[in-house]
Amino acid sequence: MSESQPDTMYGRFEELASRIPDKPALAYLGTVWTYSELKEVADRFAGALHKLGVGKQDKVILYLPNVPQWLIAFLALQRLGAAAVAVAPIYTPIDLGYMANDSGAETLICLDTNFGYATQVLSESSLKRVIVTTMVELLPWWKRFLGKAFDRVPEGKFALGENFYSFGKLLRESPTPLPPFNGEGDDIMVMLYTGGTTGLPKGVPYTNSNFLECAFDHRQRSEALVPIGEGIILQGGPLYHNLGIMNGLITMCIAGEFLILTPRVNLDAYFDLIQRYKITHFFGVPALFRMILDHDRLEFYNLSSLKFVFTGGDVVPVETIERWQKTFGRRLYEGYGITETVGGVAFPATEKDVPIGSCGSIMPTKNIVFVDPDTLEPVPPGEPGELLVSSDHMVKGYWNKPEETAKCFIEMNGQPWYRTRDIMRLDKDGWLYFLDRSADMIKHKGYRVEASEIERVLQEHPAVVAASAVGVPDPKVGERIKAFVVLREDVRGVSSYELLGWCRDRLAPYKVPQYIEFRDMLPKSKVGKVLRRELRAEERKKQEKTY
Repeated sequence: MSESQPDTMYGRFEELASRIPDKPALAYLGTVWTYSELKEVADRFAGALHKLGVGKQDKVILYLPNVPQWLIAFLALQRLGAAAVAVAPIYTPIDLGYMANDSGAETLICLDTNFGYATQVLSESSLKRVIVTTMVELLPWWKRFLGKAFDRVPEGKFALGENFYSFGKLLRESPTPLPPFNGEGDDIMVMLYTGGTTGLPKGVPYTNSNFLECAFDHRQRSEALVPIGEGIILQGGPLYHNLGIMNGLITMCIAGEFLILTPRVNLDAYFDLIQRYKITHFFGVPALFRMILDHDRLEFYNLSSLKFVFTGGDVVPVETIERWQKTFGRRLYEGYGITETVGGVAFPATEKDVPIGSCGSIMPTKNIVFVDPDTLEPVPPGEPGELLVSSDHMVKGYWNKPEETAKCFIEMNGQPWYRTRDIMRLDKDGWLYFLDRSADMIKHKGYRVEASEIERVLQEHPAVVAASAVGVPDPKVGERIKAFVVLREDVRGVSSYELLGWCRDRLAPYKVPQYIEFRDMLPKSKVGKVLRRELRAEERKKQEKTY
C-alpha cells in the first residue's frame, strides 16, 4: 500500500493483483481464475453496478451460497466504496425483507433457486433491483451443458426485465468507466446479521480497519505450519458466516493465496479437492469434522497435505479432537470468536502445545476482562466469569439498534467493551476455556440462535400463550433446539407438528426447533421473567440419567 492510499480491502487486493497477477486466486468446480483475471472481472462488474446507480456506502445484499459471484460482487462493491450485506441463502422472505429494510439496501444479488423469495420482498422493502445468477453461470459452456444434461445442477425459474438483471449479461456489456477509487478505512465493507435479544436480527457492520486488524492476526497464527503466501485453502464455512468470511477474504485480499470454493457441503467432493489441489488449510464448524471422521469412505482418500485444520463456531467435543489426532496424526485446532468481535478472540498458537479443551490464547489485538454477569464486577484471576472483549478498532454497535447496542456494548473505565454473555475462564498459562453460555443463546450447527426469536414466532401463533426455547447439548450439532409451549386454555387439537410447520414458514431452517414440549406453565422469576436456565438444567439432568 502506498502511504497516500488508505488501507482498505480493495487496496490490498489490487496490490496483490499487481504483484502476483498470474498466481491462481480462485478455483470453482474445476475452473481457475488468476489474480489478474479476478480483478478484471470484479472491476467490470463494478462498472455495471456503477451504471445501475450503486455508489459510495450503498448497501447491496449478497443472497448467495459459496459461488464465485459472491467474491466477485464483494470485490466490485469494495472498488466502489459500497458495502456488502451478507445474507444466508436459506433465509425466508420474512427474514430477507426485514434485513433489506433494516440495512436500507436497494440492490440484491441472488441465485435463480431463490429468485422467488427475492421477488416476494421487492415491493415491500427498500429494494429497487434484483440481479440473478446461476450456480454455473461463470463456468465454460461445456461444463454448463454437462451439468444440465446429467441433471446435476439445481435450477430455478426467473424472469428478466425492468428492475431484474442477469449477472452474466451485466459482465458481457461494454465496460463502464469507473470513478476514482475513494475507499476509506472507516468505510463499512460488509455487514453480517446475528440474533437479537428482541427476537429481530441485528446488523454488525465491519469497517476496513477493524476487519484488517483482526485478519492479520488470524493468518499469522498458522504461519509456523504454512508460510504466508503458500497456503491453499478449501472454503469449508459459508461466506455469509463470520468464520467463512474471515478465511475467504484473508486468503484472497491479504495473504495472496489460493482459495477453493464449493457450492455446498459434499464430503467426497471435499476429499477429492484436498487430494487434487494439495489443500493446506481447511476450516469448518465442529459438526463437519465429526461427519468427516464418521465417513465410510475416508480411508480411500489421501488427506496428508492438510497442515492447519481449524474449527470454531461452537465447542468441540474432546472425543472429536482425540479421534482426529489418532486418525490423521495432526491436531484439530479450536478457536473462539463471535460476529461482534470481528471473529477471533482466542486462537491456537500452532508452535505451542495447546491443551485439549482450550480454545487457544488471546489474540494480540484483543483486550479481555472477566466479570460477574449480574454486577459486572471483575472476578479474581483464574475464576470463571462473563467474558468482555475490547479492541482498538472494535465494532461500535449494531446497525440502527441503539437499545440493543446499549445492552451489549458497554463502557468501563473509559473503554468500550462487548458483552459476550459466555462464561469462560483463563488459566495461569493464558489458555482460554469455554464453560457455559447465556440461557438466551443457542449454538446450533455453528450458528448463534437467539432463543427470543424462536419464542416470538411461536407466541405469534393464535393458540400459544407462552413459549420458551433452550439449547439441549448434542455432540453432533452442538445444541439441539427445544421449545416449551403453553397453549391457551380454550384451545384443543393443536399439535407439535402444526407448530413446527408454523416455525418453518417464518424461520430460517437452522432456527426451527427439533422438539416441542407442551407445559401447563413455565418456570418464572419473582418479576415474571421465564427462567430458561431452569429449563436447560432440567434437560441436562435428563441426559445424565439417560447416560
